[in-house]
Amino acid sequence: MGKSDFLTPKAIANRIKSKGLQKLRWYCQMCQKQCRDENGFKCHCMSESHQRQLLLASENPDQFMDYFSDEFRTEFLELLSRRFGTKRVHNNIVYNEYISHREHIHMNATQWETLTDFTKWLGREGFCKVDETPKGWYIQYIDRDPETIRRQQELEKKKKQDLDDEEKTAKFIEEQVKRGMEAKAIETPVFTELSRESEEEKVTFNLNKGASTSGAAVAGSSLSNNALKSVTVAVKRKDTSQSQVKEKKKKCALDEIMEMEEQKKKTERTDNWLLPDIIVKIITRRLGEKYYKKKALIKEVINKYTAIVKLIDSGDKLKLDQTHLETVIPAPGKRVIVLNGGYKGNFGIMDSIDEKSFSATIVIDSGPLKGRKLDGIPYEDITKVP
Repeated sequence: MGKSDFLTPKAIANRIKSKGLQKLRWYCQMCQKQCRDENGFKCHCMSESHQRQLLLASENPDQFMDYFSDEFRTEFLELLSRRFGTKRVHNNIVYNEYISHREHIHMNATQWETLTDFTKWLGREGFCKVDETPKGWYIQYIDRDPETIRRQQELEKKKKQDLDDEEKTAKFIEEQVKRGMEAKAIETPVFTELSRESEEEKVTFNLNKGASTSGAAVAGSSLSNNALKSVTVAVKRKDTSQSQVKEKKKKCALDEIMEMEEQKKKTERTDNWLLPDIIVKIITRRLGEKYYKKKALIKEVINKYTAIVKLIDSGDKLKLDQTHLETVIPAPGKRVIVLNGGYKGNFGIMDSIDEKSFSATIVIDSGPLKGRKLDGIPYEDITKVP
């Protein structure tokens, strides 16, 4: 019986079967040939091409095994780093994803007999962190790329700085709470209504008794009037002193609120600082000495951490990561922009530079905060604008 036609159901079924994964025992790694059944694998082993490959392998078997082992290890670690990063994962999950690719290197062609042996070898060689659990072996990739290590150190440094800022804010709030509790503990004066022990008597004038009696009555009435005046003056003084204390308390509370707002603005920081139309400096040597320490203008920001820059001198355009750029600090009197913190996006004029603390003082020249003077702004939070 001849071969099936290209469009017959049998030919289509054969093509569908050949696309999927087949049994490992019917795969020849030397010839990279996959057979669908035992009869096909037996015929392949008797073929001339297979015999020729076996003769080549018999001359130097260690070379072929080392080659397959290196390819298997490289592809496995690449899948682990790309798919799972530095997360802890079961080794069987990674292996199942690796063998799902039809053209992968099979483990029976390498120096490792089982996946457990390969996992232990990865731990001994320092490629991964491995640990055994009742559910099996778990692996965690160790990324030794210098760029990745440097980025992780920067992230840890920023996290530590954020924690320090949060601790300072918490300490400030705790001090305010203690101050408020102490203020409540002080006894506040209690004011009561003015009460008299007896009702005021009526003043009478007896003309028959002479001037002495009337004079005494007038003197008594004048004394009572003076007493009432003194009491009224004392009450007024007490009211004015109380209003002054209230105004002072209001001013203190307002100052505290302003200080808290300023502290909050200082702690509002983000990992990304790139903005369009600002001047930066290239600090990476990977592009060669031609672009090292050259100033450029950011034309476009991509995904917050990548920018397309145009060199000011030559006009060349480059696509660089945020870690390969740094800010440019101009001379006093030049215009700058704030890139991070609570005042991000505000333009200002460079007032002075403190080289010891690597910070600068600027004066905002636009917007609702125009005229405000900002002290102690770090170099990495401001840059020159064209």
